[in-house]
Amino acid sequence: GRAQAERLVERFAPVRLTAIYSSPLDRCTQTVEPLAAAKRLRVSVAPDLIEMDTGAWTGRTLPQVRRTKLWRVVQTEPSRFRFPGGEGFVEAETRAVAAVDRIARKHPRGRVAVASHGDIVRIVLAHLLGTPLDDFQRIVVDTASVSVVVIDGSQRRVVLANDTGGLERFGQPAVAPWEAAADGGRRRRGKLRG
Repeated sequence: GRAQAERLVERFAPVRLTAIYSSPLDRCTQTVEPLAAAKRLRVSVAPDLIEMDTGAWTGRTLPQVRRTKLWRVVQTEPSRFRFPGGEGFVEAETRAVAAVDRIARKHPRGRVAVASHGDIVRIVLAHLLGTPLDDFQRIVVDTASVSVVVIDGSQRRVVLANDTGGLERFGQPAVAPWEAAADGGRRRRGKLRG
């Protein structure tokens, strides 16, 4: 927990963040608080980034829920599933994607860190990739991993998913494709040479 939070501070050192958003759950806000302190930013809580409401399944162990008849539906057709007394995966997708879109509109030119939970991150990544909701569990999201998405108006790209290493390249300005092609991937100052 804490070691992973401190590692995020190190990994984000080269990245100039303009804002940090988090799910309201303590385990999420506590993970990004050291990063916010290091960047001299405050953590903005975004309620729609919260983990799924698992209703009657809350507090049950994985072995317990695997024994239920509904487990197969969760694993094969989550788009048809609603947790008893809780939320459905379609609802979670709608609210989480809407939250990310609101954040992107609020910071159109910014670099923003958004902290949420495994299933929510997977659901948002699947949506941005155009992957059907029923296949979202094919995406792996480790604890304290970093995924990078670029949202520019209607353009949405997943640049990195489930990264647990360094972020040095995201702290640098992007190289225009013509620059990379013109000099074999090395940046040069001045004019293009033919």
